[in-house]
Amino acid sequence: MPARVVTLKPPTGEEAPLCCAPLTDSPLSAADAAELAAILAALGDPVRLRLVSLVAAAGEVCSCNLEAPLGKSQPTISHHTRVLTEAGLITGERRGRWTWWSVVPERLAVVRRLLGGE
Repeated sequence: MPARVVTLKPPTGEEAPLCCAPLTDSPLSAADAAELAAILAALGDPVRLRLVSLVAAAGEVCSCNLEAPLGKSQPTISHHTRVLTEAGLITGERRGRWTWWSVVPERLAVVRRLLGGE
């Protein structure tokens, strides 16, 4: 079964409107709730949450440099990066044998705003 790609639209600029109102302003629609739940599910695993944190802190990280801090094998890291990529939270650029990962800041900003953050 193909993976579901989440389609919440990230803001295109600092003052761009949200795709939907924050949870604190009004209830989410069923579609928005399903999409946000998919993102939160991707972040709900401790390894994936830590992986996003490591990549965000570094700005860009090679897959080869994630094994030691996460204490996981390369196939496990590949699984977790795939889930985060499908949720739109990280993006990878293939360079030779390795993939270099970076966060999608606009995507994290959407999640933060939907949860009522600034």
